[in-house]
Amino acid sequence: MNCIVCKQSETRPGKATVTLERGTVTLVVKGVPAKVCPNCGEEYVDEEITGRLLQAAEEAAEAGVQVDIREYVAV
Repeated sequence: MNCIVCKQSETRPGKATVTLERGTVTLVVKGVPAKVCPNCGEEYVDEEITGRLLQAAEEAAEAGVQVDIREYVAV
């Protein structure tokens, strides 16, 4: 896919660090599979993975976590 931010390059498979914040909860997930623009660095995470990340954030919030840093694990 062509980068929608810089419109200069095709994205390539890579990894991203995703930070999700809601209220007092901060969840950082490293090593998330993404498409990354080699020109501007913009990262695109697909819908399925985004759903998993949001579910993990919801579970962390329900467990009373304030800050959590974890590595992405594919299921």
